[in-house]
Amino acid sequence: MNRRTFINAATTTAAATLMHPTAEALAEAAPIPIIDTHIHLFDINRPQGIPWPPKEEEVLYKTALPPRFREVTQGLNVVGAIELECSPWLEDNQWVLDVMAKDDIMVGTIGDLEPDHADFPKHLERFRKNPLFLGIRYGNIWDRDFHQKSQNAKFIDGATRLADANMTLDSANPTQELIADLLRLKDRVPNLRMVLDHLPRLDLNSAIEKDLRALSKRPGVYLKVSGVLRTVNGEIPKDTKFYKPRLDELFDIFGEDRVVYGSDWPHSDRWGHYREALTVVREYFNAKGPAIAEKFFWRNSVKAYRWIHRSSNQPKS
Repeated sequence: MNRRTFINAATTTAAATLMHPTAEALAEAAPIPIIDTHIHLFDINRPQGIPWPPKEEEVLYKTALPPRFREVTQGLNVVGAIELECSPWLEDNQWVLDVMAKDDIMVGTIGDLEPDHADFPKHLERFRKNPLFLGIRYGNIWDRDFHQKSQNAKFIDGATRLADANMTLDSANPTQELIADLLRLKDRVPNLRMVLDHLPRLDLNSAIEKDLRALSKRPGVYLKVSGVLRTVNGEIPKDTKFYKPRLDELFDIFGEDRVVYGSDWPHSDRWGHYREALTVVREYFNAKGPAIAEKFFWRNSVKAYRWIHRSSNQPKS
């Protein structure tokens, strides 16, 4: 190729890029702001200790507070985060709210309250007065029996109170039984907003897919694309192509308006650095175009959580 041919080819390519930019080019030109809807906060130096993670978890047993989260996500355009409870202690709801008040990257928390507890109405009323308290998480966590609990009248009453307060219920650690129970709960409390977490870790079968498709047709049910990286035969793949079939399944079920981004940091450190997991989902959703990527990384989270805008770099719908 001579010099003139090279220049003409380069000019043609540049012009084509300007006329028909790739998703990657658009992302680089105008990075999409990211709201991470699933991080955990804890301080291993508290006198009373912490219920999670345990000391023997060397990768995880390191204080995780907003300043460290800012360091981990530096340069990635993560502009806001929602904390997910990692403690069953009642007063840790207040501890998290106090921590978040000091750093405007934190736009909300999903706390820990038990809907069937006798004092649930009182506790819910107490914490919902703080606009950063967005809802609660309940599921396969803290040795609770969601299958049994979610069918009793007290639990249904608590879930109804949560829904009437316009708050969100996050699920925890999916199984086939949990998905079926969430569908039954949703049908008993139709106005309850739900976010289903960590589904990329769940192998789908026909029964699970049937219930997920039913849930995806109910208003106010969202899929959190969290827990994407996983161990396979002793290895942790970092190639987006490896995860694409699973992500395709879930995206096909829930569609572009029902998916939200969550990292599960710092629990995600078990499988890789924050940037590595983000790269997988960024490549996957950028390939669908900037409009869908924008929904995934922040627009849908506004509807799912009603999070609080605290900083000028956080987007508004």
